[in-house]
Amino acid sequence: MNVSNFIAKRYFVAKKSKNFIQILSWVSMVGVAFGTAALIIVLSVFNGLEDVIRSVYNAFDPDLKVIPVEGKSFVPQADLLEEIRDLEGVFGLSEVIEDKMLAAYRDEQVLATIKGVDSTFLNSNKLQSMASIRGELKVKDDQFNYAVLGAGVAYELGVLVDSDIFQLELLYPRRLRPGQLNSNAFQRVPLRSSAIFSLESNYDQSYIITSLDAAARAIGYRNQRTGLEIYFEPDADESKIKQSVKDILGSSFQVLDTQEQHAELLNSVKLEKLFAYIAITFITVIASFNVFFTLSMLAIEKRRDISVLYAFGATENLIKNVFLKQGAIIALTGGIVGLILGIGICLLQQEYGLVSIQMSTSMVQAYPVKLIWYDLLFVGVSVCLVTILTSYRPAIIATRVSLVEHLQ
Repeated sequence: MNVSNFIAKRYFVAKKSKNFIQILSWVSMVGVAFGTAALIIVLSVFNGLEDVIRSVYNAFDPDLKVIPVEGKSFVPQADLLEEIRDLEGVFGLSEVIEDKMLAAYRDEQVLATIKGVDSTFLNSNKLQSMASIRGELKVKDDQFNYAVLGAGVAYELGVLVDSDIFQLELLYPRRLRPGQLNSNAFQRVPLRSSAIFSLESNYDQSYIITSLDAAARAIGYRNQRTGLEIYFEPDADESKIKQSVKDILGSSFQVLDTQEQHAELLNSVKLEKLFAYIAITFITVIASFNVFFTLSMLAIEKRRDISVLYAFGATENLIKNVFLKQGAIIALTGGIVGLILGIGICLLQQEYGLVSIQMSTSMVQAYPVKLIWYDLLFVGVSVCLVTILTSYRPAIIATRVSLVEHLQ
């Protein structure tokens, strides 16, 4: 039998002669438990938030986005496009023209991001499954070019999709030579409103989706494109396709996956998660000082017991281990309770949405949470290390008991 383990367990379960030491011991465990639970809940919320951001942007953005390294536009080669379409796992490829333009409707004007797309975009994109759509999702027919407006843009312009009495116009500056005068300095392209989508504020307040032909006419492009969008089949090998596209197009193009298309936003979420982890761990460090005071008081109370152990031949290492293990038991007990509490709250939030988001425009009705096993591991290790480190000083103090003084 390990003597230090036996004594540490006895000290943990035995009733203390001083009630406040017993109370302080329970307070220590509660502090560790709540610190552990708070860490798990906060990290899980950040994980859930990251997932929601990914799902929202994935609904509008392609699996791979191709843009030129230099310049604003390029002329795609038909044979290279066909080679990309034939890659295993590629569902579709859409040619895109995207630029800022002035959108005018009756007496209202809004500067918007115009995205000209072909039929592949509507067939491949997940916008229909994620966004709220009013109207018919189309950008072109045999007679007209149409516009699918973000809800914020439609609100600013006062567009009604149920009425086609008034046309929407795209205005883009003409390419005039220096010194050339022109009474009409803008290229104007008329559109009919076909639908309004509501997905996420960044898209809703800035985007108008139209046909490739309308966007090209507005800017003055012929065969030029600003980008390519590639969509995958469900079980496609993303990394393999990305590398194949790079090999086909060469070094003149950037090939961006979903992570790289919004790297700044996703990295900022990860950074906030890190700072939240550090802040709550610091709070747990403060709460763990209760363990320090508990063990210090216990060392004072058990001075006679320690003197007896010394008289029977116990070493300083044995005494030190008793109090270190006492701190470990408090940390382990509080940590396990905190893990169960944190995981339980997260599971209840996932299932029932206990805490709702009080925003009418939000895509999710309750705060998203996602449990990741390595977060649980980091939390458990962090809490145990913090608590055990705060136990070290009381353990050293306990070894400095005068044998003669406390046996008299």
